[in-house]
Amino acid sequence: MTKIKVAVVDDSAFMRKIVTDCINTNNEMEVVAKFRNGKDLLEQVDRYNPDIITLDIEMPVLNGLETLKALKELGMKYPVIMLSSLTSQNSVHTLECLELGAMDFVEKPSGSLLLSSNEFKDTLIQRISEIGKSRKNSNNTVIIPKRIDPVIKKRTSQIKAIIIGASTGGPRALQAVLTKIDGDIGVPVFVVQHMPKGFTKAFADRLNGICKLKTVEAEDNMLIEKNTIYIAPGGCHMTVGSGDRIKNNEEPSIWGVRPAVDKLFESAVKVYGGNLLSVILTGMGKDGSAGTVLVKDAGGITISEDESTCTIYGMPKVAYETGKVDIVLPLPDIPGKINSIVKGR
Repeated sequence: MTKIKVAVVDDSAFMRKIVTDCINTNNEMEVVAKFRNGKDLLEQVDRYNPDIITLDIEMPVLNGLETLKALKELGMKYPVIMLSSLTSQNSVHTLECLELGAMDFVEKPSGSLLLSSNEFKDTLIQRISEIGKSRKNSNNTVIIPKRIDPVIKKRTSQIKAIIIGASTGGPRALQAVLTKIDGDIGVPVFVVQHMPKGFTKAFADRLNGICKLKTVEAEDNMLIEKNTIYIAPGGCHMTVGSGDRIKNNEEPSIWGVRPAVDKLFESAVKVYGGNLLSVILTGMGKDGSAGTVLVKDAGGITISEDESTCTIYGMPKVAYETGKVDIVLPLPDIPGKINSIVKGR
């Protein structure tokens, strides 16, 4: 079995050891190189040809953001996972890194938790495994027939909400979609992006500055309004409640995630019935597939992202395989389709 080769970049020798030990406990992957900063990585990375790079954000000489810019200029042939501690500045920088091409990020535990955090270890290994396998399988892609775009016979008034789910690669995909939704779309937009607590507020604020629609991190009991995008807060399930209110809760994770796409979709069906347009974007795992079935069976319209534009073709693939996806589109075509369906064009 060929192992997934990982290069670890961190200015802290202690953190390099922690990350290396976590990765090397898994027999499907191994650390093949360790670097103190981005400059060292850029000078030597081709020698080791890793499948994945884990990259710290805060480093001397050349930090994570600067390193990503340099990798992008060189063609960005190595997938990158950012490692970020939770601070308001780091959360903003992490989102900038995702926009520059980083595939995902993992939150660093702080202080004494570094030595005892199984969650950090499990999350890091999961991300490396999914991204590594996706890269290795990219040359052996099985082409599945595209769902034929059906004639949508829903009037404008029949779509009362848009619900969207995403995971790995989602921040960039969501930005591409949400910034192109018409400002007078006339319905609320609910979004679940798998992201830890603390990062979703920065994500919502960033989108609010570039979207035509007002964008907020959803708060419990917040009034639902048209022409507003609600981002599920990290660490909470966001659901649609009665009386036009958001209901957040900390019920157990589903599929290992909280917030979960399925929780949102299920609650939205209870409130809006079939008057829904659902979208599943790039991401690992199967969150959103059960919700897609509920939306379609209730009479709603369902969309999934085409494999050709997915960072990870996991969630859209599983949703497609339910047989309940109406439309499969590459990412650039999704916002236009959303606008035309909701406005009845």
